[in-house]
Parts: sequence; structure tokens; C-alpha cells
Amino acid sequence: MMNFFRIFVFTFIMSVLSIMTVAQKFAFVDSDYILDQMESYQKAQKQIDDLAADWQKELDKKMNEIESKVNELRKNELILPEDIKKDKELEIANLQVDLRTYQSKKFGVGGDLFKKRKELIQPIQRKIFKAIESLAKDNNYSFVLDKSKNSNILYADPKYDKSDAIIRKLKK
Repeated sequence: MMNFFRIFVFTFIMSVLSIMTVAQKFAFVDSDYILDQMESYQKAQKQIDDLAADWQKELDKKMNEIESKVNELRKNELILPEDIKKDKELEIANLQVDLRTYQSKKFGVGGDLFKKRKELIQPIQRKIFKAIESLAKDNNYSFVLDKSKNSNILYADPKYDKSDAIIRKLKK
């Protein structure tokens, strides 16, 4: 009798679990693919790339100036009076500090590039998220996973890929 009860409980639990798993629907999207299809993202990314290139040119200019001053000091080091030599070394040290400050301000964590990327890309990401959320609610998906290059999805059947559906929603 006890065995029968255990089998009954086990069967009941397995039935409930199988019903629950069937009731959960899922899909996946490739956010990189979606972003690549959006003109607004392409424009924002170009603006960010152009800005970064301009800042990199300025950084290169500062590095060349420092290198030039270091080479000049090395070339004339033996003939310069000690006080002028010290002044030039101090000038080079200050330029190096300015270079690191500039680099950190423009490219560092929380720097201008980070802020600009956040300003331009975050609204696009919000729009994509809202489209994904809408698709999930419309189709009763319990989960929508992202298959982009930073995900942990090792395999996904293409029939569950809803990236094109998201792109169509975004174009409406």
C-alpha cells in the first residue's frame, strides 16, 4: 500500500511538472543582429566612432609632443645647465600627467566616450527592450533569451529566433 502511494505521488508530481514546463514558452533574439539592422544605431555608432577618432588624434598629438621633447632633452642633455635640464624634465612630467588625465577623461571608465555612448545608445536599447517585452506579452513567452556574442547559449534552434519579429516591430 505504501508503495502504491509513493508511485501515485511521484506520478502526480511528474504530471504537474510536465504541465508546468509545457506551459512555459520561450524564444531568443540576437541583439547584435537587431542593432545592426537599425539605422539609428548605425548613425549613433558612427557618431561615437568619429568622436573617439578625434580624441585619439588629439591624444596622438600630445604623445608626439612629449616624445619630441624627450628626444630633444636627450640630445642636449650633456650641454644644458642643470637648472634648465630640471625645468625641461618637469615640463615633460607635467605633459605626461596632462596626457594621462586627458586619456582618462575621454576614454576612461565614466569618461566622455562612455557618457556619449550611454546618451546615444541607451534610448535605442530601451526601444529594443520594449519591443521584446511587447513580443513576449503578445505571444505569452515566459522567457526571451539573448543569443548575441556575449551570451551563454551554446545552441538554439533557429525556429525560436524572434530577432526578425523584433525588427518588424521596431519598424512599425
